[in-house]
Amino acid sequence: MIVIDGSYGEGGGAVVRVSVALAAVTSRRIRIHSIRARRPRKGLSHQHLTAVRAIAEISDGTLRGDELGSQELEFSPGTIGGGNFTFDVKTAGSTGLVLQAILIAGAAADGRLDVTVSGGTDVLWAPTIDYLSEVTLPLLEKMGYCARLELIQRGYYPRGGGRVRATIEPSELKPIILEDAEIDFIAGISHAGNLPLHVAERQADEALRVLRKTGLDVDIAVEEADCPLGRGSGITLWAGGNTRLGATSLGRPGKRAELVGSEAAKELLGFIEAGSPLDRYMGDQIVPYIAMAGSSRVGTYELTLHAETNIFLAERITGRPFKVQGASGKPAIIETA
Repeated sequence: MIVIDGSYGEGGGAVVRVSVALAAVTSRRIRIHSIRARRPRKGLSHQHLTAVRAIAEISDGTLRGDELGSQELEFSPGTIGGGNFTFDVKTAGSTGLVLQAILIAGAAADGRLDVTVSGGTDVLWAPTIDYLSEVTLPLLEKMGYCARLELIQRGYYPRGGGRVRATIEPSELKPIILEDAEIDFIAGISHAGNLPLHVAERQADEALRVLRKTGLDVDIAVEEADCPLGRGSGITLWAGGNTRLGATSLGRPGKRAELVGSEAAKELLGFIEAGSPLDRYMGDQIVPYIAMAGSSRVGTYELTLHAETNIFLAERITGRPFKVQGASGKPAIIETA
């Protein structure tokens, strides 16, 4: 059994999600202790529970300690087959974070997985559904991964109510070499639910104003979101070419729509100008996949603590050695043997 200290490195829910997903891929039993031990709210939350229970169900595995607030968890995976599954975070907890774990495990599926997840689709500290669709999946497709996401309805903090469907086809990951960025276009989605449409329009207009200086074609769609519970707004932008870079900003009461648009646009502009092929978020998201594929080399805008933690977990669970050129908090090259 592999034993993981849940307080290691980033020390948050990502340690649990990535560890359990990689354990399912490698068919290795795992125990995680001290889960979120250094966080104000220790132990497993609703979205962590949903993620690990989802992995257990799709892999026909068993869990011990999967309770709200638990700081210790044991997981024994079975075989990842296909099938239809439905999971509900039951709060505005992130569907994106749950899907991140499912996508990692889905790389080893023997059959087609059709998964519906309910909760928050556009919430803080998590990838939005649009980021996963337009940044994460196009990059994974370069590695042979075959999946698609369908947004059924959006869910904002604090009430959630969003719903996303993921379809994952059996696929074999192949290595990726991605060291430089060639950007041809910029696109995005600006949305508002149960708010005047001009909120989404103002977000998009300000993002367009900031991004015009790139000289690239910029196309930002404006969406009146289907949002059954509560209200909210946000914008996700992405730059495409031989890679994908993405940035997101969300609205909140008292935050001007123009600030929402400019935040995302300025962050994306920084990624483009840096010339790295991965933004700071994909720099950690891609780690489990290059651990599975091997013989890969990717450049990232920033070696974040999340990336360093994922590298530690991937080495520990898959046995794949990593080599990193670059310092924490700086641009870096990540390689797998």
